Amino acid sequence: MKPQLLRVGESQSPIVIVDGFSGVVARVAALADELAPFPPIQGNYFPGVRRVITQADPKAYGYVHEACRQAAPFIGGAFDVKGFDLAEASFSIVTRPPNELQTQQRQPHFDSPDQNVLALLHYLRVPSGSGTAFYRHKATGVERVTEANVDRFVTTARAEGARLPKDSGYMHGTDDFYEQIGVVEAVPDRMIIYHGSLLHSGVIPPDMVFSDDPRHGRLTANFFLRGR
Repeated sequence: MKPQLLRVGESQSPIVIVDGFSGVVARVAALADELAPFPPIQGNYFPGVRRVITQADPKAYGYVHEACRQAAPFIGGAFDVKGFDLAEASFSIVTRPPNELQTQQRQPHFDSPDQNVLALLHYLRVPSGSGTAFYRHKATGVERVTEANVDRFVTTARAEGARLPKDSGYMHGTDDFYEQIGVVEAVPDRMIIYHGSLLHSGVIPPDMVFSDDPRHGRLTANFFLRGR
């Protein structure tokens, strides 16, 4: 494994990047194949399908347990936590074409205003030119959403979303409302770790295959942890 630490924006928020994370990425991706087809998302703005991994999925859950164990030293070193609990793990595939996105899916988002929530993203099968980008909201200066600024940010972002062109598609680079402060390229078997409160968006090439088949679509494993 080859780790590196980035710090982005005025907040100098940490992003840990670990290449060659599992060393067996094809084997991990095959676990996702076994759980397909994935159900559609309920109550979430993720633009695709997602299969939550539970203890009823012994092989996939074994991967989750091992991934958390391997990530623990990087989490402790970069995020100043003594331990963490697993909130959720899943396999995910981006399936919604740019012209079918909801307004919220065309803007950067955050996972939680709780500063103890950490997101882990393991790239499994990913197309060239994709990745994850991080942002500052120009009108409010928000990079990390907190309980103190969430209402102001959400109110402003919703108003701006209503002004977006209907064909704006996936967020890419800097626009009138957001400044890109960092980007990580998607590479198979790369794990990235960041605060769930940090504004971010998937980098989705317009010519990507939007298949719901994990053998052909943009397949990732997503973890949410709560530090303590």
